[in-house]
Amino acid sequence: MTASIRYSRRAALKMLATGAVMTMTNSPANGATTPLIKRSIPKTGEPLPVMGLGTYIVLDVPPGAPELTELKEVLTAFAAGGARLIDSSPMYGRAEAVVGELTAATNLRDAVFLATKVWTSGRDSGIRQMQDSLRLMRTPRLDLMQVHNLLDLATHTKTLKEWKAAGTLRYMGITHYHAGAYRELEKLLKTREYDFVQFNFSLAERDAEQRLLAVAAESGTAVIINRPFAQGELFGKVKGRDLPAWATEFDCASWAQFFLKFIIAHPAVTCVIPGTGKVRHMTDNLKAATGRLPDERLRKRMVALIQSF
Repeated sequence: MTASIRYSRRAALKMLATGAVMTMTNSPANGATTPLIKRSIPKTGEPLPVMGLGTYIVLDVPPGAPELTELKEVLTAFAAGGARLIDSSPMYGRAEAVVGELTAATNLRDAVFLATKVWTSGRDSGIRQMQDSLRLMRTPRLDLMQVHNLLDLATHTKTLKEWKAAGTLRYMGITHYHAGAYRELEKLLKTREYDFVQFNFSLAERDAEQRLLAVAAESGTAVIINRPFAQGELFGKVKGRDLPAWATEFDCASWAQFFLKFIIAHPAVTCVIPGTGKVRHMTDNLKAATGRLPDERLRKRMVALIQSF
């Protein structure tokens, strides 16, 4: 056996499509879909598939844009594969509206877990923004509302508690996207006020491993991971490089799966939200949430490999 397997994301997907590589999501015996790995939301025990969908940039498209055709197929493949959590924000342009349009067009509202954020200052402004989110996402109730980047946190937390008590949202959370906010996130998680926390974590950005992931687990807070590819930095690192042969030890057939499985393998992670507007990438991402995951020995080997590039 050679020391490595020549796989780019595109090449691996081509092989999967032609049957040259056995997929992990379908059984050759009966064609049944293999369920995605799930983690329980600590505060309630509700199971949630570990693969979600981020909407930053990829769903910010104008009305009638040609991209909407494939985005509809992406959402259909997402739900058909067993994934649920779709994360958006008012700061993502038209993403909330596109989520609403697509879930309505595909009749998938009841199949998905809708999460968005409040990102403004002041109680009245926050309420108006959240009401806009309900309207744009075409739903009377949100599964998760998060205070985006902790902006005016105390004010919005009071409103979220009121909305949760009224049944307008099911869960409340907080978010950030860089390590400079981790100390504040840790303090907030220890209050146990929040059901979810969202932050960045990947093979290129591993600061959350120092304390934040452990604090989330200890406080019983569900964890959503953003920036799983470090905004594409990881694909740049591995461009033209071989996927190691030992990746087969955790059922990995592409670099995207390699990056995602590293994250999913951490027991504190509830869901990871890569964004994509391509069906082939969605299919690839979903496979990262099936099969075996790397153990701690393999995760250390993954880190060492990426650091060597």
